[in-house]
Amino acid sequence: MSTVITSIDHRSPAERAGVRTGERLISIGGHAVEDVLDYRFFGYDRDPALVLESPEGSRRTVRVKKPEAAELGLNFETYLMDEPRPCSNHCLFCFVDQMAPGCRDTLYFKDDDARLSFLMGNYITLTNLSPREVQRIIDLRISPINVSVHATDPKLRSILLGNKAGGESLEAMRRFGQAGIVMNGQIVLCPGYNDGEQLQRTMEDMAAWGFNSCSIVPVGLTKFREGLSRLRAVDRETAGQVIDQVDAFGARCLERYGSRMFFCSDELYIRAGRALPEEDYYEDYVQIENGVGMLRSLITEFEAGLRLEDGTAEASAYTIATGVSAKPFLQELADKAREQTGVSGQVVAIVNDFFGHTIDVAGLITGGDLIAQLKGKDLGARLLIPVNMLRHGGDVFLDDLHVSDVEQALGVPVTVVEQDGFDLLDAILDRK
Repeated sequence: MSTVITSIDHRSPAERAGVRTGERLISIGGHAVEDVLDYRFFGYDRDPALVLESPEGSRRTVRVKKPEAAELGLNFETYLMDEPRPCSNHCLFCFVDQMAPGCRDTLYFKDDDARLSFLMGNYITLTNLSPREVQRIIDLRISPINVSVHATDPKLRSILLGNKAGGESLEAMRRFGQAGIVMNGQIVLCPGYNDGEQLQRTMEDMAAWGFNSCSIVPVGLTKFREGLSRLRAVDRETAGQVIDQVDAFGARCLERYGSRMFFCSDELYIRAGRALPEEDYYEDYVQIENGVGMLRSLITEFEAGLRLEDGTAEASAYTIATGVSAKPFLQELADKAREQTGVSGQVVAIVNDFFGHTIDVAGLITGGDLIAQLKGKDLGARLLIPVNMLRHGGDVFLDDLHVSDVEQALGVPVTVVEQDGFDLLDAILDRK
């Protein structure tokens, strides 16, 4: 834990109050500060009193004048004011355990930190929460918390997570629900383990415990599973059965609670060979970060933007590179854009040689596979790739190649497209 102040924002309330770098933040408003959750929660109040400790050990109290909800303006050595908590589970389906060698270092770190759930939206299992931390979440009424549930049968959840605390931590979910803490859930579907009757039990329990929403996503299996548990992929028949089961229960929830609560990911619809639901099914896309409605949102936005176009556009030919699963959808959008604006382009599905051909999503495509499969082809004047191929906020692929490496190897500029239909249309029409 480090609550030593490393810098102070210019003209912030803390700077105006005379807070100094090098001092340690002891408490806010009489409440001890141990990490970023305490800092954010107690620092929310208007005109809080800060107890500060100098490097020599003397303490003083400073009253900071600020409106409610305004930032204090303090910065610390780490974002969490602490080290991120590593995962203590050994999940049968863990993607990190299936990671190829040679990827960037951060991809091999597994976190299971409640603070990152609140602040960054990460999904956690709750298995490393202490009783004190559970009570703190309830006392502070911090929401939402995103939970990797997978199963609510205690024994099965312990098996899936490879941790006996898997079953014990179900009690935390019940307590959070009783306390009114907003919970969003995720179920990674592993055929033969948590489908069928177990899936039904899990959905019923989660609904009773007051979950706000839950996504059901198919297990991802790479070719790097030597020494790991035997799992089978979700095939067409299983995907169809799961969709029917989830939608039937979701309809009951809609009638009883006013929300479907449980949603299948786009990937399940693709594997089942079924059409995507219409936009109103997704209830404002409450689970879009888990791939629920991502394609429908993209299509809806793209078509809305295209309706605003009048006449032909002057733009060079292009290529879109994407995953195998998304190609048909993007090809349809590219065809519509060509018909209305005259801008020609092609969509190329990149087969995932790096992780294995069972991985068919765009977000796991590497720079090396892009280069190997596109080199020597007529790509037009530019290459468009989705932003989820890259590290968040950066230009690095999973195999540590940069966008500039791809541009140099293929001899065309690369345009990174946000997960947004309007941005895709702007990229096709060369407005980015």
